[in-house]
Formats: sequence, C-alpha cells, structure tokens
Amino acid sequence: MEKKAVIRYSEAFKRQVVREYEAGASAIQLGRKYGIKGGNTVSSWVKKYGREGSRYELMVIQKPEEQAEVKRLQERVKQLERALAQTMLDKLMLESLVETLEAETGVDLKKNIGRPRLNEPGPKAKNKGQGRR
Repeated sequence: MEKKAVIRYSEAFKRQVVREYEAGASAIQLGRKYGIKGGNTVSSWVKKYGREGSRYELMVIQKPEEQAEVKRLQERVKQLERALAQTMLDKLMLESLVETLEAETGVDLKKNIGRPRLNEPGPKAKNKGQGRR
C-alpha cells in the first residue's frame, strides 16, 4: 500500500487563504486555486484563524416602528399559540366526555350528534305557518 503524502502548509499561507475567504472567495474556489486537498481543510483554517463568524454574521437594522411591529406580532403569535393550546385541551375534554357518556348510555353519540331526530321537527317545519303577510 502506498502512503499518502502529507502536505504541511505554513501558518502564513493558511492566514492568506483565510483572508481571501473572508473577502468573499468560496472554500472550493480557494482549494482549486491553491491545490488544497480535502474538502474541509479551508473551513477548518477559517475556524482556527478567521475572525469569529465575520462572514456569517447577520446584521438587522430596523426602525423603531418596525421593532414595535415585530414585538406586537411576536406577542400575537404567543397569544394565538395559547388559544390553540386551550382549544386543543377543550377538544380533548369534550372527546373524553363523549366517550364517558357513550359508555354510560350505550348510545353512539358521534353518529347522533348534529342530526335531527325523526320525531322532532326540523328548522323548516318550525317556521310553517309564519309566512309573510
């Protein structure tokens, strides 16, 4: 088996590559330009020698009214999340109640809820005789 040649780069060279990376060149471009083997070599140099996260820092500039709007929307999201959680709890409680009533009465309430019974008049039958005059 052949041993792979280990290439050692000087610290000055590594720092030069990192400066070019921070100036906007990609790791792949620099690898090709300088013949650097290994996909993570340049990235590891950037972590070691680069300005901490300088290339990936995101700066958000907002006007005071935009900040207020963002805060208002975040509060609204929290309010809606709380309302949703409460609604889900209510639904679970009602489902549990229906199951309990079904067990006690032996009637399948899920099939019977929302349907008018045959002996009860529907909405149209209640209004008969009350036409326009």
